[in-house]
Amino acid sequence: MKETAMESSLVPSQLSQVKPTSSPEQPLYLPPGPESELVSKPISHYAWVLWRNRWRLLSLVGFCGVLTLFVSLRMQPVYEATAIVDIDRQGRAGVVGQEALQPGVQDAEQFIATQIALIRSDAVLRPVAERYDLLAHEGQVRSVRARSGVRPQEAPIQLKNLRVTHPPNTYLIRISYRSTDPYLAAAVANEIAQSYLRHVYEIRLRSSQRMTEFMEQQLEQLKAKMERSSRALSEFERELNVINPEEKTTILSARLLELNKQYTEAQAERIRKQSALEALRSGDVDAVALAGYGEDLRALRRRLNEARQELAELRTHLGPNHPQYRKVAAQIEELESQIQAMRAQLARQIELEFRQALTREEMLAQAVTETKQEFDRLNARSFEYQTLKREAESDKALYEELIRKIREAGINASFQNSSIRIADVARPPVEPVAPNIPLNVGLALVLATLFGCGAAIFADMLDSTVRDSEQARRILGVEVLGTLPKVKGWRARPLLGGENVPRALLPAPAQTQQAHSFQEAIRTLRNTILLGDLDRRIRSLLITSATPGEGKSTIALHLALAHANQGYRTLLVDGDLRRPALHRRLNLPGLEGLSTLVGGSRTWKTLIQAVPDVPTLSFLAAGAPSPQVADLVGFSLAELLEQASTEYDLIIVDAPPIGGFAETLQMAALADGVILVTRAGETQRQLVRQAIAMLQRVRATLLGLVLNEVNEQTSEYHYYYRHYTQYAGDELDA
Repeated sequence: MKETAMESSLVPSQLSQVKPTSSPEQPLYLPPGPESELVSKPISHYAWVLWRNRWRLLSLVGFCGVLTLFVSLRMQPVYEATAIVDIDRQGRAGVVGQEALQPGVQDAEQFIATQIALIRSDAVLRPVAERYDLLAHEGQVRSVRARSGVRPQEAPIQLKNLRVTHPPNTYLIRISYRSTDPYLAAAVANEIAQSYLRHVYEIRLRSSQRMTEFMEQQLEQLKAKMERSSRALSEFERELNVINPEEKTTILSARLLELNKQYTEAQAERIRKQSALEALRSGDVDAVALAGYGEDLRALRRRLNEARQELAELRTHLGPNHPQYRKVAAQIEELESQIQAMRAQLARQIELEFRQALTREEMLAQAVTETKQEFDRLNARSFEYQTLKREAESDKALYEELIRKIREAGINASFQNSSIRIADVARPPVEPVAPNIPLNVGLALVLATLFGCGAAIFADMLDSTVRDSEQARRILGVEVLGTLPKVKGWRARPLLGGENVPRALLPAPAQTQQAHSFQEAIRTLRNTILLGDLDRRIRSLLITSATPGEGKSTIALHLALAHANQGYRTLLVDGDLRRPALHRRLNLPGLEGLSTLVGGSRTWKTLIQAVPDVPTLSFLAAGAPSPQVADLVGFSLAELLEQASTEYDLIIVDAPPIGGFAETLQMAALADGVILVTRAGETQRQLVRQAIAMLQRVRATLLGLVLNEVNEQTSEYHYYYRHYTQYAGDELDA
């Protein structure tokens, strides 16, 4: 047989130096607490879970797909017809008046949502439902009566086959109805659209009628009020004796301004003439001239002054008797006479004009006073007049506006609302919309896949067993020394190929490939144990399990065979004094053995049996089963291990399960190393954790776990087992 380099390098001298990594005073592994189970699992683990359950998933998905296909094919076809209503956001609310000038709807989304609610309302659906007997067609008659206890005719209409939708970014409303009859579906969709338009028109008409009735009631009251205000205004005008006091006030105001102007001018004229008269009386000709009088008088006085100067010069030069002197003197007398006459005449003229100006001033003052009094009288009652006039005009305007509104409302109510119209009528569909067989089957496959994956992962989360080495390290916190594959229909017989193997354990030819896989895993386990730590000698190994049926005896037997086939002297001890089994596997007597040694009747050397075909392997049977002897096995086993270790390279003890048997803990405390066997996918993690804790309490040196019967098809390492099995098969063929 071909051996690996590692196996061939093991010689007895080196084996005697192999030691475990831990001492009984300091255990190698500590069992984790329950919180270790909360450690997150890698994604690859869930992928493995799905792969492990792939056939179940495929079966579930296939069954659901076939069932959905069968149900869909048996379903009656359903047709859907759609009528489209256009909502004109810019449409006017009316055709005349302010409604015709108002802009369209600003909040289009809210308006369309309101229209959809109207389409679903009972007022729109009831006429259609009664015309086509849709409640009976949809099978709602009994359900409505069962839910509410009222007759279907009294309950609000709700059509479950009706769908009213609004395509995004449009001003359209789609009214769709489904039925097994395509013509009925089209007729119902069109009728609902028409019923909706009629309902909108009726709402508008009723609203206009109510508004018209209200305005007509207000019109009578407003007419009476207008007549009262008009009469009050007319009576006020008669009382003032004017037709239009406001216009009269304006005229008086202008007249008063003119009279004030004339009165001011008359005052100025009177003052001018009065000053001229006083200046004339005082002889101040210049002042009189400044007042606009006496220019002729001033001219005469100037001539008089010139004549007097000439007379004075003539007196000086010619004398008083000179004719020229007398002529000038006569001129002076004539001028003085003219001046006196002119002064008297001017005085009479100025006085006359003064009296005329004074009279005119007094008359204008009186006219101003009278006009001001009349203006004040009219102005004092102008506010009352304005109030009456505004009230009369306001009542008249309201009356006329109300009449116009009534006429406009009547005209607008008689027209259909142009902002809502049918854009496309429904037509009988050719293809059914349900059942959508590809969609149904696809959805069933997807849902079945999701459900199956979820169920598989949920079942894995509920799984409290140990399935693989990674899970054991992650959850239990203990090292896994090896994993042994599950071999169907075979008691894990050793491998052929020149090794010394008892004939009773030889595998059948058809099982040789499985034997290769198992034996290679055994050899890997052997090397892992012996080469795991070179600091301490391992002369005795105790193999146990948490519960019965884990395969510890099989592993102990084949581990001993693997070690013996290396040329090492190996002693296999069946320490299960309650249910011994190894002697039957080896076809050796089992009546005497460890129990006999405990009784003290014989020494251990006399109880040792040679294993046929394996000269380096010795066997110590358990002897007759006895619970009483099992309680006393500790001292005898300690002596056996101490003495036999000097003659054998390795002693392997097959101990009872830890759960429920006290002697196992005694044996574990005596051995150099303990291997805990766990059946993959069967043993509960809590039991394994308890077993590890019990070993720690007795200070046993736990080397690690061995996972037995790992199914290569359901393990996370199935690729490793599959490729190794293929490689082992190729090696056998070669």
